[in-house]
Amino acid sequence: MIALASDHIGLPLKEELKKLLDEMQLDYHDYGTCTTERIDYPIYGARAARAVADGVCDRGIIICGTGVGISLAANKIHGIRCVVCSDCYSAVLSRQHNNTNMLALGARVVGVDLAKMIAKMWLAAEFEGGRHQRRIDQIAALEQGMGIE
Repeated sequence: MIALASDHIGLPLKEELKKLLDEMQLDYHDYGTCTTERIDYPIYGARAARAVADGVCDRGIIICGTGVGISLAANKIHGIRCVVCSDCYSAVLSRQHNNTNMLALGARVVGVDLAKMIAKMWLAAEFEGGRHQRRIDQIAALEQGMGIE
């Protein structure tokens, strides 16, 4: 299950990504917004992030104007590793090396076709584990307030 969320700027792109998820036969839950009325992106980014962190959803895709603000909000939720991407290479490596569990996109930064390509490649990529797991463990330790040096 994929958690989806956006602010009012990201709403049209989120609707396009729903079509992609339908084509890929992936289940999703939309955590809002469902209106073009101005809203605060942290609310919706946090909703989707909590669903991922709590195990209700496997991963999440969130959208605002640049992807930056909503990703910052999501990354405040314990256990979330959200990456902002505007290219496919970073999206794939973020999964393979960093085991990202959320993807943030900027509706004002990437067009619909590129956003779909990024999302599709991010969803298909798998965490490689191995040498990368040590770094994921270090990130988790930092999240717990522990030292890593």
